[in-house]
Amino acid sequence: MKNIRIIPRLDIKGQNLVKGIHLEGLRIMGKPEAFARHYYENGADELLYVDIVASLYGRNSILPIVEKVAREVFIPLTVAGGIRTIDDMKTMLRAGADKVAINTTAIKNPELIKQASKMFGSSTIVVSIEAIKRPDGRYLAYTDNGREYTGKEVVAWAQEAEELGAGEILLTSVDREGTGLGYDLELTRKVSESVSIPVIACGGAGSKRHVKEVISEGKADAVSFASILHYDYLEKHGDKDEKGFSLHLKMDRGFSKIEKSSMAEVKSFLADEKIDCRH
Repeated sequence: MKNIRIIPRLDIKGQNLVKGIHLEGLRIMGKPEAFARHYYENGADELLYVDIVASLYGRNSILPIVEKVAREVFIPLTVAGGIRTIDDMKTMLRAGADKVAINTTAIKNPELIKQASKMFGSSTIVVSIEAIKRPDGRYLAYTDNGREYTGKEVVAWAQEAEELGAGEILLTSVDREGTGLGYDLELTRKVSESVSIPVIACGGAGSKRHVKEVISEGKADAVSFASILHYDYLEKHGDKDEKGFSLHLKMDRGFSKIEKSSMAEVKSFLADEKIDCRH
């Protein structure tokens, strides 16, 4: 079996780590550097940084964070959000990113995928797809955190992105993102079976079993998730009230479906389930 990569996702707004539901209702978790360092020290295979509002506001504020994290964390770092040009890619890569993920720009200018993959190598270029399932069963691709329909069907777009030179697909189910209800296994399987490049599943993990399911049933090559790890970290390291409860956890009742787990616990569970990952 292929070696599965486990990739914490860190959504960034301004200088803060945030988490939402369906990519909206963002709540501040803390400083991203602390989370990144913790996940690196505890066995993350890669890190995914997403400037969650870069496309919405037409600017990118993640660069200082990337520069700081790259000095302290020595695993591959993928950066997404607000990357519009070859020069933007150069800037991120020089700052310490190993890969760049593009969504809105790739939709508007697919030839940029080809140009970038030739310049930097296909392994450096990740195409991010935000998918929403329609009542008729079709999966359609969106941008701007699921706000803007692109006119593209997800599987066809993933195949086109591969043909243009993308090295990976970052596939996020907007319907499941932040809910803790599990990944969209049908979506992930359809895309994974339609392309030969790796597919990173994202959106919906609420437990270790969900991670296992999207690998074994969804055929994902890598799994990215946030809430499981963030809330475990906050419970152990976050600010406490007078009763010892994390202030963040106490306020975030909408995340009650999340089964908090550490990186080590997730990887141990996968190993017990006979899923190969670096442990």
